[in-house]
Amino acid sequence: MLLVVTYSRAARQTLRNVCNGHEETVVQRLGRAALLEATELGAFLALRLRAKHAGDVQVERTAPFNEFAAVPETVQDAAAAYEDREHPSTPYAAFAAGTDHPAVESMRDAELRESAESRE
Repeated sequence: MLLVVTYSRAARQTLRNVCNGHEETVVQRLGRAALLEATELGAFLALRLRAKHAGDVQVERTAPFNEFAAVPETVQDAAAAYEDREHPSTPYAAFAAGTDHPAVESMRDAELRESAESRE
């Protein structure tokens, strides 16, 4: 997919117009941004926006997030356990203390594994 992010009012308006005129190419609209199909038409639309608005438009190629390939099982388990906690107001740091769940500090700078899809 192509992620198109706009940084000016004029670029946002053009993005809205593009999305309205090419709904079949739009995967999702996100206000100041949109996900377009990774097709030649999607690329044409993204490049047209950038040609018209220059630095007010950012285009990135994205890949779907595969949590099973990119995220360690310990982090997956911690997220599920934290959302299933007994007291919803307990902060994660307190919840994880004294358990096998990873600490916030250890997760903060740990890079996600590269999944096979992101290499394609």
